[in-house]
Amino acid sequence: MSAMTAPSGEQHVLVHGDQMAVIAEVGATLRSYDVGATPVCWGFAEDQICGGSRGQVLAPWPNRLRDGRYEFEGVAGLAALDEPERSNAIHGIVRWAPWRLVEKSTSAARLEYRIHPQPAYPYRLLLEIEYRLGDAGLAVLLQATAEGDRRTPFGVGFHPYLAAGPGRADATRVALPARTRIVLDERALPVGLQEIAGTPFDLVASPGPASHQGSLGSMRLDDCLTHLVVESDGRWYAELLREDQELPVVLWADAVFKYIMCFTGDTLAPDDRRLGVAVEPMTCPPDALRTGEDLIVLQPGATFVGNWGIAPAGLMTR
Repeated sequence: MSAMTAPSGEQHVLVHGDQMAVIAEVGATLRSYDVGATPVCWGFAEDQICGGSRGQVLAPWPNRLRDGRYEFEGVAGLAALDEPERSNAIHGIVRWAPWRLVEKSTSAARLEYRIHPQPAYPYRLLLEIEYRLGDAGLAVLLQATAEGDRRTPFGVGFHPYLAAGPGRADATRVALPARTRIVLDERALPVGLQEIAGTPFDLVASPGPASHQGSLGSMRLDDCLTHLVVESDGRWYAELLREDQELPVVLWADAVFKYIMCFTGDTLAPDDRRLGVAVEPMTCPPDALRTGEDLIVLQPGATFVGNWGIAPAGLMTR
């Protein structure tokens, strides 16, 4: 299928050595990431519509917003309920929008999207994202600049799935550097906090290597973790170890990403379930636009900067 007719728009192919990533115009989505014939991320084909939010950018809020309603400094927002069964707005408003390609090289692409004031988000915000392949894997840079004349509330997340391999999620080992789990209600909205130590979530919460963790087995995850262990370089590191690989895939992020959502895909279409494990760096928890919890507030003209990335198996030694 040609790039002009792909459901996700123009396809921006990045190559470095045997690494290849494809960034789609729609949503500035990380559609695929492979090393040789081995998928690093569980993505989707060029002739498909993105399912399960695979590789999408979640802005200007990640995760869920109760009833699609919020108010910030006297300004109200009303977003479409795109998770109608739970009466939530989910994952922001840019993941289905066409992003403009600003700059492209063999191994890097920079795209941008300007949010204009609208009922769901009555602010003007410029989003710029760069994907770059290098010797250490894939690095992602996001900048968000408030272009309006008032303070602008903002949150962002990313939704990559790390490919689970032939044993699916059941046979993977996951290490997420978190001390606390956010307790979610039946609408997947926060209602409290739980210390992870001594709970079943010890199986996935560890600042150490994934090889020291047990396999997920039948454990179902759609959980938000926080109080992350940030290392001396200002980043946290999560690992996923597949049964067919001796070394883990590493997902890292700056400390500005204070939350990790982990999802094993059990509510996706039957053929898609547990093919990947979503490890989602987020700056704020679900419902942050409404609660204000860890919400970023940009002054007029100010810019937020966040970095994260993925190192395929064997490219990062810790």
